Amino acid sequence: MTDRVHPSSKPAGANGSTPAASTANPGPVKSQLYNPTRPVYRPPQYNRRRRSSRSICCCCCFWSAIVLLALILLSAIAGAVLYVLYRPHRPQFSVTNLRIAKMKLTTATDSSSHLTTLLNLTLIDDNPNNHMVFFYEPFTVTAFVNSVPIGNGSIPAFTSDKNNQSSLRAVLSDSRDLDTDSLTSMRSDLKKADGFPVVIQMDTKVVLKMEWLKSKRVGIRVTCDGINGKVPAGKKPSLASVTESKCKVDLRIKIWKFSF
Repeated sequence: MTDRVHPSSKPAGANGSTPAASTANPGPVKSQLYNPTRPVYRPPQYNRRRRSSRSICCCCCFWSAIVLLALILLSAIAGAVLYVLYRPHRPQFSVTNLRIAKMKLTTATDSSSHLTTLLNLTLIDDNPNNHMVFFYEPFTVTAFVNSVPIGNGSIPAFTSDKNNQSSLRAVLSDSRDLDTDSLTSMRSDLKKADGFPVVIQMDTKVVLKMEWLKSKRVGIRVTCDGINGKVPAGKKPSLASVTESKCKVDLRIKIWKFSF
């Protein structure tokens, strides 16, 4: 049989070789800009340690506030229960007698003034509580006439038992030079026909004991006014009027250098 030669579908080249397939036109290629100094983009990373410490701090603050509020609530409940059960009352004081043995005001030739006084004070301490005992430290007692001190003294420490009254006595004396303002005030008060107002001020600290509870030392101030005194005539003491006297007991809370 005769062999047939089939012509190649690809045209031959000039030298008889088969030409390489032509590459298709891919179209225009966009130039790519490259900046070696441009920083490489990195996604932001969150500091997990900082977030965790912040969350722990917030959690601690939250629970501390909860505990504090719980303690305040429990204290309020305990205080209300104690008040209902024991009905606590403040101690009461009253002036029963004030004798002015000496009140002498002298003025020298050099215009200096001197005041000499001697007073005998008697008070009653009343504890109206059925379940409380008051332990008093020594009292510091001062008598005033229109804010001018006229006598200083003290009362020894004592214990005021439940539903008990105690009689307290103090001797007040003073000997001092007066400035111009104090002299003017004293002279105008001592010349009054109906007498001069006397204020008794007492400062101390007290411990309260109620059943098995015992408080810390608390400062108190007792102020008694409504007392009307008179200058003694000669050597005979004068008796001050105490029928209108009233005593007030206030807490003395000291914060840093200030007392309230």
